[in-house]
Amino acid sequence: MSANQNILVKLKDAGFKINYKWLVQGVSLQVEKGKIVTLIGPNGSGKSTTAKIALGIYKKIEGTVEKFTNKVGYVPQKISIDWTLPLRVNDFMVLTEDLKSETIDEALSLTGVIHLKDKNLGDLSGGEFQRVLLARAISKKPDLLVLDEPVQGVDFTGEIALYELIKKICDEMNCGILLISHDLHTVMSATDHVVCLNGHVCCSGSPTDVVKNDEYKALFGEQASQILSRYEHKHDHIHTDEGKIKKN
Repeated sequence: MSANQNILVKLKDAGFKINYKWLVQGVSLQVEKGKIVTLIGPNGSGKSTTAKIALGIYKKIEGTVEKFTNKVGYVPQKISIDWTLPLRVNDFMVLTEDLKSETIDEALSLTGVIHLKDKNLGDLSGGEFQRVLLARAISKKPDLLVLDEPVQGVDFTGEIALYELIKKICDEMNCGILLISHDLHTVMSATDHVVCLNGHVCCSGSPTDVVKNDEYKALFGEQASQILSRYEHKHDHIHTDEGKIKKN
């Protein structure tokens, strides 16, 4: 067992290859309870592969993975659904899990979509559907939550609201979160540690440290670094479930 009882998963020099081609190599990171670790990088940089290594989906890997919990929630980047099926949110929640009604209500309430319980999935907005996916992932009260691009299909205002929700989940459930994001500046206020990938670890550290790194600037450009250095999301307002902004 780890000396640090808060560590949920730890990768050391981890890598994975297919047909002699490395998808990612030499990744070291750890996720602790109550902390958010964000993976960023261009398309094909190994972000999803790293998440799957952490989940134990890939078995024949380089390096080591130590996992200190079996209570894991996962929101994949893509999910195949026949949108023509009359599948309600409540039905979707119990599609692969036997959940009690109060457990479903608790998860949907935490993610702000309890009012959509009897609504068909096909009638949800992008932001609403992502909240339902999050509710499904946290319904079993995981210690470790792995989120692969959890704000896809959502506008900028909705992205901010979802990242605030993810931070709230982390705080209230005291779970560790491994988050994959395409855009660092929208998660700056939420994440504790950033790992920048491009087939390997280019740099890692706090968001403000990472954007000062030359390898980050080489990947995302000097402009991205300047935008992030100026970015500060002030919590003088709240985001409603409909994506609107209200002053506190």
